[in-house]
Amino acid sequence: KYPDKLTIGIVQQNCEENCRSGILDGGKVEDVPPDEDCHKVFCESELGKPHCDAGRVRALHINEPESLGPYAARYFASKLWYGESWFMQVDAHMTFVQDWDAISIEMLKKAPADKPVLSHYPPSHLMHLEAMAKEPASRLCGPIFATSDLEAQIVRLEGASTYDVKQAPVPRFAPFTAAGYFVAHSDFLREVPFDPFLPWIFMGEEIIMSTRLWTAGYTIFSPTRSVVGHIYVRRHKPKFWESVHRAFTFGVHNPLQYMILGRIKYQLGYPECSTDMMKPKSLLTAVEQYGMGTERPLEDYLAAVGLNMTTKVVTHTGWCETGMPPPGFEEYAHLYEGY
Repeated sequence: KYPDKLTIGIVQQNCEENCRSGILDGGKVEDVPPDEDCHKVFCESELGKPHCDAGRVRALHINEPESLGPYAARYFASKLWYGESWFMQVDAHMTFVQDWDAISIEMLKKAPADKPVLSHYPPSHLMHLEAMAKEPASRLCGPIFATSDLEAQIVRLEGASTYDVKQAPVPRFAPFTAAGYFVAHSDFLREVPFDPFLPWIFMGEEIIMSTRLWTAGYTIFSPTRSVVGHIYVRRHKPKFWESVHRAFTFGVHNPLQYMILGRIKYQLGYPECSTDMMKPKSLLTAVEQYGMGTERPLEDYLAAVGLNMTTKVVTHTGWCETGMPPPGFEEYAHLYEGY
């Protein structure tokens, strides 16, 4: 709605030469042309040139072999923030509803918390977002402990669904933030800065940001309506773990991720990743600067969302699916009566 008030920070991770496709049908991989420079195309377009000329588009260009994965890219993106009031994080491959900026801020202001965060897994980019304006948005409720060896029993988020019959007037409480879409006041960048010591991480970034935000006093909500769509399947495009194999040697990604996950598991209180169990100790470099907040205990959060890091058991709590506030926030239940 207000493009002249927006500043866009782009972390563009492109292949520039000797490019290969993602894994196609039958496991085939093909030579492909270099990626289009979307930043350049936008800034040379009639639509984009005025914004780029005015300095409203900031970009960091990373060649594909130098990519350190999605969480590292989010850290880099946070460094393109120069003091703007609001912060919205999205994946690169998204669609937007008209007036998404004003709608997002309005939802944040309606949330019953001093420090709200809006987040969920957006609908597919194939959905008509304008036609969904009066429909309730999905909510991210269900965690599991990963069962594959390479993910080291890290918490994965899989229970995203539209649980509500109709749209509530205020955002509903939610237990988790999604990495591909969240919006908050930019104060969180000072209070919960992205951890620069988490390269090559994919699974694990959402649970560590959820816990760090919540313990720092931020309250997580799902949006009342969907303002962005997400392209979930891009098989023709290489993923970062494939780029790691091409930059180093095949098979190196999984051990790297497994090792780095130890830092996240240490912060979450997994007993097998306690200080005396950690190897190498360099995984704990500056960890106190990027750990849990001091406003709320981690134990309260884990109890509220039903996670036991010792037994690796998930207890169904129910409040997220029914759209009611979590334990300790019952005073806001009246806001959702009849919805």
